[in-house]
Amino acid sequence: MPTMATEKSSVSLAEEIKIQANEAFKANKFSQAIDLYTQAIEINGENAVYWANRALAHTKLEEYGSAIQDASKAVEIDPKYSKGYYRRGAAYLAMGKFKDALKDFQQVKRISPNDPDASKKLKECEKAVMKLKFEEAISVPTSEQHSVAESIDYRTIGTGTGSSSYHSPQVTAAAAAVAVALVAVVMLVVGPIAATVVAFSTITTFLVVKLNNSGWTWWEDGSTPAFLTKSQVLNIDVEPQYTGARIEGDVVTLDFVKKMMDDFKNQKCLHKRYAFQIVLQTREILMALPSLVDINVPNEKHFTVCGDVHGQFFDLINIFELNGLPSDENPYLFNGDFVDRGSFSLEVILTLFAFKCMSPSAIHLARGNHESKSMNKIYGFEGEVRSKLSDKFVELFAEVFCYLPLAHVINHKIFVVHGGLFSTDGVKLSDIRAIDRFCEPPEEGLMCEILWSDPQPNPGRGPSKRGVGLSFGGDVTKRFLKDNNLDLVVRSHEVKDEGYEIEHDGKLITVFSAPNYCDQMGNKGAFIRFEAPTMEPKIVTFSAVPHPDVKPMAYASNFLRMFS
Repeated sequence: MPTMATEKSSVSLAEEIKIQANEAFKANKFSQAIDLYTQAIEINGENAVYWANRALAHTKLEEYGSAIQDASKAVEIDPKYSKGYYRRGAAYLAMGKFKDALKDFQQVKRISPNDPDASKKLKECEKAVMKLKFEEAISVPTSEQHSVAESIDYRTIGTGTGSSSYHSPQVTAAAAAVAVALVAVVMLVVGPIAATVVAFSTITTFLVVKLNNSGWTWWEDGSTPAFLTKSQVLNIDVEPQYTGARIEGDVVTLDFVKKMMDDFKNQKCLHKRYAFQIVLQTREILMALPSLVDINVPNEKHFTVCGDVHGQFFDLINIFELNGLPSDENPYLFNGDFVDRGSFSLEVILTLFAFKCMSPSAIHLARGNHESKSMNKIYGFEGEVRSKLSDKFVELFAEVFCYLPLAHVINHKIFVVHGGLFSTDGVKLSDIRAIDRFCEPPEEGLMCEILWSDPQPNPGRGPSKRGVGLSFGGDVTKRFLKDNNLDLVVRSHEVKDEGYEIEHDGKLITVFSAPNYCDQMGNKGAFIRFEAPTMEPKIVTFSAVPHPDVKPMAYASNFLRMFS
């Protein structure tokens, strides 16, 4: 039986370890901080602070499921500990679970009614929930939604008469219906008086997006915005004074791509006319691909796999400087998460798409969990596209992302996927080929697991530290490889200190290509070169390069920036 002296000694030791953990956290060594907080918890598991601090460290590593578990334990130990609710609310926000987050911030406000920071975050969360409820109220059934891409013909853009001021009675009726829906939703949140004010002050913001889904198109060219019918033409002339990259005809050339990248390096924009052409041509290419793409690398040739880029355009350019531009003789696979977090996501995706248009076999693109509406809405890509291009492009990119393949197999031996493996054994490559991928990612099933899962050091399977997908051990990896006559799994999805990590007895490699992720992690980036016929992986690491003074998450949702 422990004496009072030994108990006191244990408490002191736990506090010393917590202080070390805090220092590791301040140094952005979040994995080390988690290990130290864990040691403190093992000594004194009844201290709510340790659990809440570990929750924050998990949040920094985007392990939101683990953060929610730890924060929940903190408030279980001390129901009046406001930071526990605060940490859990922040994790819920990062996952897009606004309603759950709202409950936690309301509790923070009840515990600390005079805390201005708590009040500010509660207000932002209320706005997010109100927007979500409104969108649900006026959402168009999937069966009634129209393709944004099919309403645009880039070959005729700029050739119209400019007549785009037509408003049909249908539009007027739709606007009235939207107004009623918004008032009803806002009344539930802020009461009847404020509802009318909020409805009429925000109606145009939401009306634009939802009428897009009903088959109407919207364009804003810097002048007065107007509704267009499908039969009308977007009047986007290329102005005589425009000095940026130009596409002549239908063919995207290497000279065009080089000029466009140079313009991007100088923070110049690509004309919307050419942005439309690149995205629409990429859509046509991706539509024809299966959900699992087979890649053949001939003998004596090589192939490069890159991981997450996350909007770090200048680091993408550095990859090309180190390893050469994409071409038929120097092909690449970029393994998802091209966008979000970094504030040059548009430049990244247009560059990758342009290379795909130039030569489809020079660059292969896989979908990541961030090529989705829910992630783009929170982590910056939607805001960036709206700022640099228009609302129209937000919908267009969302549609095209649904055509990205989910997995690749190189030379029948290397399985490449963004996230990881599956919750059940026996999944065959034919099952992956059969996935109907033309949708937003579901919350469960093969497609979800492909995009979200992570490896774990222990055998078997476990809950996901992210709160989506699962964790899988080396035995799971080896069985999958054996069942499908494969040699290696390459995946991305996780920041690694060295830019890569080899796990599961060498049968799984994680590659991450965004160095100094979010300008704070201090990690290296990496890519993998395979040379046929041996296909032995050669891993190349690199450090971050300077970029213009635009912070990560500059275009992210207001409430998320508060926690960054």
